[in-house]
Amino acid sequence: MARRKKVYEGKAKILYEGPEPGTLVQYFKDDATAFNAEKRATIDGKGVLNNRLSEFFMSGLNAIGVPTHFIRRINMREQLIRAVEIIPLEVVVRNVAAGSLAKRLGLEEGTALPRPIVEFYFKNDELGDPLVSEEHIIAFGWASQQDLDDMVALALRVNDFLSGLMLGVGIRLVDFKIEIGRIWEGDFMRLIVADEISPDSCRLWDIETGRKLDKDVFRRDLGDLADAYTEVARRLGVMPSNGTGVQKPTLIN
Repeated sequence: MARRKKVYEGKAKILYEGPEPGTLVQYFKDDATAFNAEKRATIDGKGVLNNRLSEFFMSGLNAIGVPTHFIRRINMREQLIRAVEIIPLEVVVRNVAAGSLAKRLGLEEGTALPRPIVEFYFKNDELGDPLVSEEHIIAFGWASQQDLDDMVALALRVNDFLSGLMLGVGIRLVDFKIEIGRIWEGDFMRLIVADEISPDSCRLWDIETGRKLDKDVFRRDLGDLADAYTEVARRLGVMPSNGTGVQKPTLIN
């Protein structure tokens, strides 16, 4: 059997050629990174958890008419996705002041925002994924004004879906990041949610205790990252029945 062709490898995932034209296989790694990969570790079972959680979120979005690249899960670490042209932007939706927003504007972390705020960051690790304005995006041709309008609309629909879902299991959706890609159907182009949605790309706080259930556990050395992700999966009812083989993190020097 021929080996699959690797298309791309990022910090947390690997993309392989898919079995059919226009598809890819997305493999979730156990690597955890922070601060543009300056801090790294291997968390056994993390890829399994993120694969199952991203499947759960993407399937839910597809079901309510928010288009995503997700087709189906292949196994515990892989899913079949549609190949898309990724727009080189990270789209961040914030409901609560935290992270860089709190630092940038001098806000107390945990302050509820008057409305969801949508921000755009240029995807470039060497530059630290800088915050950019709509003027930058249009001037440099990364997206058109219509694209931006559609991206904001998609992001806010994802926010509504995730916020309600998390609230139902006692979790506060503080903020999240998505990526958006272009697909063509004949001469018609449309935008869809791509990449992943998981605790790697969201800030999730327990409503009652404020306990962090996301990658800030790793960033800030707040405990066991796998335990936090497992708690999210357990509350949502997507914990794999045969377990994840999660162990303590192994640091990479």
